[in-house]
Amino acid sequence: MTTQLLEAFRLAQLPKEAQAFRKEVREFLATQLAPAAPEVRARTWMGFDAAFSRRLAERGWVGITLPAQYGGAGLDAFRRFVLVEEMLAAGAPVAAHWIADRQSGPLINKFGTEAQKDFYLPRICRGESFFCIGMSEPNSGSDLASVRTRATKVDGGWRLTGRKIWTTNAHRSHYMIALVRTSGAPEDRQGGLSQLIVDLSLPGINIRPIVDLTGDAHFSEVTFDDVFLKDDALIGDEGSGWMQVNAELAFERSGPERLYSSIVLLDTWLASLRKTGFSASDAALIGGFTTQLATLRSLSVAVTTKLARGESPVVEAALVKDIGTEFEQTIPAAIEAAVAADPTRVVDADLYRTLSYLSQISPTFSLRGGTREILRGMIARGLGLR
Repeated sequence: MTTQLLEAFRLAQLPKEAQAFRKEVREFLATQLAPAAPEVRARTWMGFDAAFSRRLAERGWVGITLPAQYGGAGLDAFRRFVLVEEMLAAGAPVAAHWIADRQSGPLINKFGTEAQKDFYLPRICRGESFFCIGMSEPNSGSDLASVRTRATKVDGGWRLTGRKIWTTNAHRSHYMIALVRTSGAPEDRQGGLSQLIVDLSLPGINIRPIVDLTGDAHFSEVTFDDVFLKDDALIGDEGSGWMQVNAELAFERSGPERLYSSIVLLDTWLASLRKTGFSASDAALIGGFTTQLATLRSLSVAVTTKLARGESPVVEAALVKDIGTEFEQTIPAAIEAAVAADPTRVVDADLYRTLSYLSQISPTFSLRGGTREILRGMIARGLGLR
C-alpha cells in the first residue's frame, strides 16, 4: 500500500513554461479584475460574472486545455493549474464558466461525437455557453448510483422525467450534463446509467433556486416533466454513464480548486495581523497553515502530472479532495478561534465579514464533489482495503 501511494504521489514540479505563464495571468488579473472587498472575493467559486468570464475567454483561457480546432487554447494541465491557482488566490468570480471549463468541456471532448464537439466546445471557449452538473437527486444523499431520473427512448430522441438537486448555477446555465437512467431500475445501481446534454431552455423544465445560509442562491432544484431531447443529446455510449461520470469527477476533484476555497480569508487575516501584531499562537497557526498548504499543493501538482500524461487519477484525486477540503474547513474554524481568544484585539470589519461568510459556507466544502464518506470508500477500494 505504501509503495502504491508513493508511486501515485511521486514529487513533481510545475514545468518552467507553466511558471512563466503565472506572470501573464497576474498581469491579466491586475487589469481585468475589478477591485472588491474580501467578503466578495471570498465567494470566488460562487462569484458569477459572465462579463469577466467572456474577457477571460477572449484571452483564450476558457477551455484552456481544449484543442485549438474547437476554439480552445490547446495548453496543458499544468498551465490550467497555474491559471486556477492565481484566479482563486485573487478571488476572481469564476462561477459562470467554471464547470464548462473544468469538466463539461473535457468530458464532451473525450466522449462526445464530432458533431457535439463542433457545436458545444467553441461556445464554451468563447464564454457563450455555461454548464451545470445534474448528478445529485432528492432523497438520495450521496448515493449517486441510486439515480431515478429516467430518459425513455422514443422516436427521434428521449423523454426525460425526474428531478436533480443541489445543482450549482442551474438557473444561470444554458446546459446541463445529466446522469440519468436509460434502462433498468434504481436497484440495478450503476447499470443502465447514461449521460445526456440537456438544453435548459426546453419546455417542461422548471428550475427553482435554493437560498443557502449565507443568503446566496447558487444551488437549484431542477424538475424535468416529460422533456423531449433529440437523439444527439446522448454523450458516449448508452449505459456507459457510470464510467463517464467517474472520469468527469476526476476532472472535478483533481485541481487546486480543492485547496483554495478559504485562501482569501487567510490573506485577510494575515493583513489584519500585520496591523495589530502577531502573538506566539498566531505564528504557530500560520506555520501550520503554510506547511499543510505546501504539502497539499505538492500532492495536487502530482495529480496534475497524471492528467498531463492523459491518465485518469480517480483515486488520487479523491484523496487530495478529501484532505484538501478538510484543510479548507480548518482555516475559518481556526481563525475564528484565534480571533475569539483575544477579545481586546481590534479586528477590522472586512475580516469579520469574510470570516462570517466562510464559517457559514465551509461545511459544504466536504459535500460538493463527493462527501468525505464516499471519497474514503473509493480510496479504500483503490488501495485494496475493502
